[in-house]
Amino acid sequence: MPERNIDFGKFGARGIKGYEAVARQLDALAGYIATPITARRGLLARLHYLTRTDHAQAAARAAGLTVTRRTLRAWLNGTRTPSRKNLAAIEQAYRTVRRENVARYLLARLNRGTRVEIHPLNQSQVDRPHQRTVEFRTLNIRHWDRIVAAWAAGDDQALDDAWVDQVVELGSQWGQYEYVTNVGFAA
Repeated sequence: MPERNIDFGKFGARGIKGYEAVARQLDALAGYIATPITARRGLLARLHYLTRTDHAQAAARAAGLTVTRRTLRAWLNGTRTPSRKNLAAIEQAYRTVRRENVARYLLARLNRGTRVEIHPLNQSQVDRPHQRTVEFRTLNIRHWDRIVAAWAAGDDQALDDAWVDQVVELGSQWGQYEYVTNVGFAA
């Protein structure tokens, strides 16, 4: 596809893919538990979130947390602690379930029309003759359905495609914003 960067960073430019910046911002809006899972409080908060209702338990099992009720009870009571592998599974299941639960609320708020700020890539390490003029841009997005659905599913390729479909609205220079330093918006 034209306008896609093949050899990004060859001359020293730094940045991240636009869809990764969007995913970071959506994660920030999701409001995850701030306490790390390695602390007892963080572990208990995640376990309570994943086990408080039958629906939450089913979603946790679907997200990959497959341990017995007895083991869950032991973790909640503090008689046993999860292994590193189980801590990673708990964190992944928590993030997956949280994304699914928050997605429809974020979608309703974002679809009202959201102004997105796109901060261009960092060219401070690029030699002068190779630098290009890439300016700060804003964009109004009114259709977040594909972006939020791909984010909630954790599908990076679909998120990238959905983001590029929105960035194309910038005109003929949209390829300059494939890599960015930050994408900002609020819901």
